[in-house]
Amino acid sequence: MTRDDLAGKTALVTGSVQGIGLAIAKALAAAGVRVAVHGLADAAQGEAICAEMRQAGAPEARFFGADMADEDAVGAMMDALEDWGGIDILVNNAGIQRTVPLAEATPETWNEILSVNLTGAFHTMRRAMPGMAARGYGRVINIASVHGLVASVNKAPYVASKFGLVGLSRVAALEYADAGSRAAGGVTVNCICPGWTETAIIEPQIEARAAEHGGDRDAGIASLLSEKQPSRRTSDPAEIGALALWLCHPIAHNVTGTSIPVDGGWTCQ
Repeated sequence: MTRDDLAGKTALVTGSVQGIGLAIAKALAAAGVRVAVHGLADAAQGEAICAEMRQAGAPEARFFGADMADEDAVGAMMDALEDWGGIDILVNNAGIQRTVPLAEATPETWNEILSVNLTGAFHTMRRAMPGMAARGYGRVINIASVHGLVASVNKAPYVASKFGLVGLSRVAALEYADAGSRAAGGVTVNCICPGWTETAIIEPQIEARAAEHGGDRDAGIASLLSEKQPSRRTSDPAEIGALALWLCHPIAHNVTGTSIPVDGGWTCQ
């Protein structure tokens, strides 16, 4: 694999102003990919992230602030990306989580989580993938979470959205499996399923556990890890970025329809 393998490609990474999405966007930028940065940020913050992309090696970077729960906003973003030449790499990373018992989950909570985590990905995929097939190369990487493979209490809407994302990805993988060629790279669809990773989305759970241990943050993290992640180690977002980058290379042309856990053994249990 060389930097030239992906040079000139264009990627959209949703939820890329922080955490896993930012790490994936930086990895792609370092490979010479044009990057469409996306997230809940103002124009100045978005431009600062774009500057980071260019510094990392992206020949171009643009910021989009579309609300992934708003079909029209997502459509407008995809229109703009088509005007930019279309996207070759789509990473659906944007996601939200609320922890609540099933009996207390409201329809509003359900709709909010499903709209961002699952429906938003559906809209980006249906718009981006025909162009990928026409060009003979395309990569869709959906960040599905370990909760796309196993369940946890108090996360019914979130788990449902991530299981749905895995199912959507498998159908798309089948429908586009014969597009392109080995030489061109083909069109693949895969999920990455992180376990406990050092991102903002797990902060509320860390804080809750820390409170159970007299405010000791390290003890709170250790408690979370000991319960489900046998390695007792969190993942760094850059590690997810490295895996995503490999999946984008032409060498991965026959890796499709998979859900790859990065979970320290969580789903082996």
